[in-house]
Amino acid sequence: MMKRDECLKVLAQYHTDQIVVAAYQAAQEWLVIKPNALNYTAIGAMGQASSHALGFAVGLPNKRVLVLDGDGSLLMNLGSLVTIANEAPKNFIHFLCENGSYEANGGHPIPGAGVVSFADIAKAAGYPRTYEFSDLEVFESEIGRILQEEGPIFVDLKVQQGERYPVDYDNLHSAERRRAFKEALDAIR
Repeated sequence: MMKRDECLKVLAQYHTDQIVVAAYQAAQEWLVIKPNALNYTAIGAMGQASSHALGFAVGLPNKRVLVLDGDGSLLMNLGSLVTIANEAPKNFIHFLCENGSYEANGGHPIPGAGVVSFADIAKAAGYPRTYEFSDLEVFESEIGRILQEEGPIFVDLKVQQGERYPVDYDNLHSAERRRAFKEALDAIR
């Protein structure tokens, strides 16, 4: 099994100017690993990261959108997979950080932990390409190619918690962060 922050560090090596919509723990880590004005955090709206990202992907079809979702969050809005597949945004890549728990809410296990296949659910929902990774070297060897493919794409990362990152809710919800994101969006429209 991979450490989530190590996966995000690999992804950061390939990140250029994509919009990144990150949920909960992945958001906390991504903001430290790859600070960028086009980082959008979906914290406080559990399950809505994929829906927010779909809005960006549809509204900005020439801009690649990456979602850093959690399995607990996705379970709160599984219907989004069908909606995303139906909309079929070519610029949409959905990364799922699957650790089998509602980590942000105390680490309680999710229903079906270790049994449910999120990649199979995404495929059944209509995602044309789905991937699962539990080995960091394999993920690292494949991610460059995957990022070039046409979406929507679903990538299930089997992870465990890695290094502890600061939890800075004042920064996450600051007017300055929202303003910087809005200005960055305005610049690409």
